Amino acid sequence: MIVKTKIGTIEYSDVGTGKPILFLHGGHGNCNESLWHKGFDQTKFRLLTPTRPGYGNTPLSTFKSPKEAAGLVISLLDKIGIEKVVIIGISAGGLTALDMAANYKDRVEKLILLSAVTKKWLQPSDTLYKKGKLLFSPTMEKLSWSMFRVFFRLMPLTMTKTLFKELSTLKAANFDRNEIETIKGMTFNQSSGDGFANDLEQNIASDTLSKIECPTLIIHSKNDKTVSIAMAYHAQKNITNSDLKLYSNKWGICSGSAQIVPNL
Repeated sequence: MIVKTKIGTIEYSDVGTGKPILFLHGGHGNCNESLWHKGFDQTKFRLLTPTRPGYGNTPLSTFKSPKEAAGLVISLLDKIGIEKVVIIGISAGGLTALDMAANYKDRVEKLILLSAVTKKWLQPSDTLYKKGKLLFSPTMEKLSWSMFRVFFRLMPLTMTKTLFKELSTLKAANFDRNEIETIKGMTFNQSSGDGFANDLEQNIASDTLSKIECPTLIIHSKNDKTVSIAMAYHAQKNITNSDLKLYSNKWGICSGSAQIVPNL
């Protein structure tokens, strides 16, 4: 769905009924991502996923910073009549999640950071920054994703292994057919728009984390290659009411809802 709020246009998905859970997706994502919904009973949880500015059908326009994006998401909650949510900030969506928890305290019941960026993500000298700027700029991203999808159709196992090397610090792993199809499906649903190039430049105010008062669960993989584990330690150190749980899962990104649901 696409709605016009008091301050701007935003796209979002809304499935299930019950306790509202707000997912703030990572880089290349959008409101159609369902990987993070796995494990949630949709008769007990209402799963809301806004498309962050610059991705999908949510214009970047004047919502380039995490603070501005947070305000847009709050305006969405106002529009659809939701007073309070549990926020799950995923990867590059972490900064917007942190800003919401710090500056809209009466709207956030709990905060969960899932492999989340918690400060300036990358520097211009970093290889991942350079690669992101080259492959996923607004002028190149459509070609890049088209090529990825062609290769996934032709060589699904090879492409799964290639993506694995980008995401995980583990040297080798085996992949079953279901795993390959899941990764392929995720890739076919992703795009970068103007959003990813903007994510590479985002940062939050230095006092943001210290302003957060709600219970916060930080989940991070020891094998995460794209978002350093230092991000998790940074959040734990600066958020007073926080708990850190580390995992050694294969892919490096923490996508298992089994770790999340008991804490809701």
